[in-house]
Amino acid sequence: MDNSSTYEVFAIRYATLGNRKASENFIGGDPHDAGSDLDYYVWLARSGSRVFVIDTGFDAAVGARRGRRTLTPPAQALARLGVDAKSVKDVIITHLHYDHVGNWALFPAATFHLQDDEMAYATGRHMAEKSHSQAYEVDEVVAMVREVYRGQVRFHDGDAELASGISLHRVAGHTKGLQVVRVLTRAGWMVLASDASHLYANMNDKRPFPIVWDVPKMVAGYTRLAELADAPGLIVPGHDPLVMRRYPAAGAGLEGVAVRLA
Repeated sequence: MDNSSTYEVFAIRYATLGNRKASENFIGGDPHDAGSDLDYYVWLARSGSRVFVIDTGFDAAVGARRGRRTLTPPAQALARLGVDAKSVKDVIITHLHYDHVGNWALFPAATFHLQDDEMAYATGRHMAEKSHSQAYEVDEVVAMVREVYRGQVRFHDGDAELASGISLHRVAGHTKGLQVVRVLTRAGWMVLASDASHLYANMNDKRPFPIVWDVPKMVAGYTRLAELADAPGLIVPGHDPLVMRRYPAAGAGLEGVAVRLA
């Protein structure tokens, strides 16, 4: 394996939400059964001088309004990993839900990588229905449209290689334009699934998450994740608290804040 194209990858836990019921995490879940809590992550992939930030998390005020508890603001956590948000050149936005794009303004030098279908979905007819729009913040969607006009958004139509060892793959289902990130690490090809699978149990048991654009596509996405990763253990879900237990802390003093995925 060519180490020059491999990346070290980190998951940063910036917020959490407890007291979830199974029906909030799985279609068909019993509302009386306890479900997994949700953790909220942004991710970092770097190789030499090349840095990619994957998602930007939610704005603390928006999170508080939605009942989420911020633990460590993403920019602060990135700084503790040696990354200055203001200097980041590439930010991958897996989709435009509030918890994945809310801190976009903290990355003024960045090009934002986004799927054509995601922007079309977030600004199209489906947003007139709460079942589709509930996880979007209109001001954040409008802000990303402004970034388009500034020339700071690079659109992708399906799969795309951004650099040697890192690529984007559209895995629609949760939203129409959700994309996952495939990263070459020393352990092999890893997939940062984002909300293609919120929890390990969503993909492992094929039990879809209730916030969904297309259920069959979401289920098909679980197979796609397995095809993209070199091993099942190299698929990292988007909101599972188990991620923080299965991987080591990213460094001294970062326990509970960031883990090294590879």
